[in-house]
Amino acid sequence: MVGKNKLVIVESPAKAKTIAKYLGDGYEVLASVGHVRDLVQPKEVPAELKATHGTFGVDITHDFAPLYIDTPRAKSTIADLKKALKDSDELLLATDEDREGESIAWHLLEILKPKVPVKRMVFHEITKDAIAAAAANPREIDMPMVDAQETRRILDRLFGYQLSPVLWSKVGRGLSAGRVQSPALRLIVDRERERRAFVSGSYWDVAATAVTAAAESFGAKVTALDGIRTATGRDFDDRGQVKAGVKVLSEADARALADQLAEAVLTVASIESKPYTRRPAAPFTTSTLQQEAGRKLRLGSRETMRVAQSLYQNGHITYMRTDSISLSAQAISAARAQAVQLYGEGSIPASPRQYASKVKNAQEAHEAIRPAGDVFKTPEQMRSVLNSDEMRLYDLIWKRTVASQMVDAVGETVSVSMSAPTTAFGTATLSAAGTTITNRGFLAAYEEGNDDVKGDNDDDVKIPALTVGQVLSARDVEAKGHDTSPPARYTEASLVKALEERGIGRPSTYASIIGVLFERGYVTKRGTALVPGWTAFAVTTLLEQFYPDFVEYDFTAELENDLDRISRGELARTEYLKTWYYGDGERAGLANTCQDWKADIDARSVNSFDLGEGIVVRSGKFGPYLEIEGEDGEKRNVSVPDGLAPDELTLEKAKELRDAPAPGSRAIGVSNDGEMMIVARVGRYGPYIQEIPVDPEVLEGDEPVYTLPPYEPSNRGRAKGSEPKPRTASLFKSMDPASVDLETTIKLFSLPRVVGDDPESGKPITAQNGPYGPYLKRGTESRSLETEEQIFTVTLDEALALYAQPKFGSRSASSIKEFDADPVSGKPIKVKSGKFGPYVTDGETNATIPAGEVPEEVSFDRAVELLADRRAKGPAPKKTATRTTRTTRSAAPRTTTRTVTRKKK
Repeated sequence: MVGKNKLVIVESPAKAKTIAKYLGDGYEVLASVGHVRDLVQPKEVPAELKATHGTFGVDITHDFAPLYIDTPRAKSTIADLKKALKDSDELLLATDEDREGESIAWHLLEILKPKVPVKRMVFHEITKDAIAAAAANPREIDMPMVDAQETRRILDRLFGYQLSPVLWSKVGRGLSAGRVQSPALRLIVDRERERRAFVSGSYWDVAATAVTAAAESFGAKVTALDGIRTATGRDFDDRGQVKAGVKVLSEADARALADQLAEAVLTVASIESKPYTRRPAAPFTTSTLQQEAGRKLRLGSRETMRVAQSLYQNGHITYMRTDSISLSAQAISAARAQAVQLYGEGSIPASPRQYASKVKNAQEAHEAIRPAGDVFKTPEQMRSVLNSDEMRLYDLIWKRTVASQMVDAVGETVSVSMSAPTTAFGTATLSAAGTTITNRGFLAAYEEGNDDVKGDNDDDVKIPALTVGQVLSARDVEAKGHDTSPPARYTEASLVKALEERGIGRPSTYASIIGVLFERGYVTKRGTALVPGWTAFAVTTLLEQFYPDFVEYDFTAELENDLDRISRGELARTEYLKTWYYGDGERAGLANTCQDWKADIDARSVNSFDLGEGIVVRSGKFGPYLEIEGEDGEKRNVSVPDGLAPDELTLEKAKELRDAPAPGSRAIGVSNDGEMMIVARVGRYGPYIQEIPVDPEVLEGDEPVYTLPPYEPSNRGRAKGSEPKPRTASLFKSMDPASVDLETTIKLFSLPRVVGDDPESGKPITAQNGPYGPYLKRGTESRSLETEEQIFTVTLDEALALYAQPKFGSRSASSIKEFDADPVSGKPIKVKSGKFGPYVTDGETNATIPAGEVPEEVSFDRAVELLADRRAKGPAPKKTATRTTRTTRSAAPRTTTRTVTRKKK
């Protein structure tokens, strides 16, 4: 592929390396490493533009013109790209062919301002043939797709910047609202509400084994008594009420019926046989891949997309962000050939299977996700080049693709009904059904998973040859009791399915949306189930009451459809943004909705949930708690145990917590004058010790005696005339309130401990514990300690050695894993455990590992991705806002206002 000196820009270094290998001489392939520009943060808006862009980074009064700024981490990347462009005769923008990729291509064009011909190069898989075809058939940048991406970004900015402060003020700091995030959260909360309201119903049934004279057997259940159907779980509603016209068997009835059937003769009353056919599932879209990987591989949505991204960038699968279920002719031929090779000539139908895509955006309709190339590599062939997760996901994609071109699974389903006379219940009807697969067809390669694990599976249950009137005997007759179950909580897989069915968001965003729900603390995982916390209830309640449009499912789905229309050039972005923000005849619009929120919203109300009998659960700053009103009108608070899900906090459970003795109240010692005592307790903020007046009800009588220096309580934060606070100290994380001894408590009361005086400054150095862990303090300077035990053991020499190190080097976080050099910084990457949790670092950039990901399982590619994302967000904001130091900058950040009136193509 020799030609002029052409510069090709892709998004990732891994992709650049693979493509460069295929293009060969005459091409230089570099990576933008994701987005190179983003909407400016309001604090970074230049003074001359503060009036128009200072609130949102978008001029809402002039066609919603955005103000862009080069991302901080892209500075060196842009310099490298400009340098390479000077030596190039042509520029090929080869970013992904979706809205984000189209936007990156346009931003690169705006930044680089090339004086050479520019073309847009697109491909759906990274193979030699696909890259050659893409280079030979470039196109122009698709501006409607750029408009759609920009509109989506502006919507997210306006939504988040206007609604998130409401949550900060009324619910808690660090929370966020989002146009897709909030409806997704409402789905999870609504399901938990259903579970809280659910009333279980109880019923019994009777099962038996029917046996022929030839000793052939099959399972059957009683389904009717004297023609009246017996109840199953499906006959109960969510309030535990049973439908009319069915009989609910009690335990006594079921056991009596079982005893009578054990002696009864079964007579075949009817036999029904019908053909069974099952078609293979379509090839994977982004959404169905996430769902199936969740079911079969137990991979979260983010992890699935991370692994799929790696497979794509290394040329193993086609592009992984797609709504399409169609395959190219090349892919169909490859799948059919592989099916024949592995399963024989009869494994494929005479004509290829065609799967019609429901995607309206033809320009975004990639192929379905499949193995790359015109000859698929089997999983066994890939085993030596893929890691464990990549191998499992490739195996899933390969099986699904090959199976999609195979013949149906066929067989026969037989249903049989039998009757048996009983003395107390009349004629009992027993039923059985089974399916015999005569040709497994596509099932030889792949079987789709299912979220609904309830019910019996009749596939491959064999019913022997029977005739009407044939007499059978009953064996192993058993009565079983059942309770109906509340609707299952969403898993990541079933949530993705629900979002897609409602048209909320797009599959390419589902992984990041679910990640945000974890990061904000809205949901936790119990097994694979997503459990919302009370903060999620408070946020959803507030949005439902005061901003109902923005958590309404149809409204959100309509917004997505509008973005699709913009991407197809059918809807003008400016007019749409005006209507959405300022409203029209039908809707008020965001600007009008958010005007008086401070006055209208009662924070106490949206954070309170009445359980009855004077007990209210509240979502508080430090977690949920019960507020209980006593008979005298006085209120007291009781902590809600960690891990107790909202549907488990019933009125009965709340009463149990109310009436339980205060946890951890244990006498540790008595003062030498007999007037005071030290007790260990567990409070809302964790275990602690406290010195209080002697309480005879708590004393055991054998507590040791102690002597403490006089206590001088601090007046800080104490209201005038109020009682001084008792001497109190928190226990270390390693300490148990049930076993902490007197010697340890006296040490804790003595903190902070004076380690010694600094020989240079004369200032005392103290060791103490704080909200972020143990540390040393010298005047206003602090240094972290590795363990809480060091508070009592660190020496003056050790303390001085720590102060001799730079501030951020004082605590060396322990390394969990180490990798090769980061492709951007060139420095080794490490996975570490810090005081704020696990993170990855290259020594220059630190990136938090999201909740739900296991640090030990983070791969090199994932670490690179996390660091790139963190760089794209820019430097972390300063924690102190009261003191500002400004120096003259050599160059201000480049900002660009975008003109939104363009010539139509």
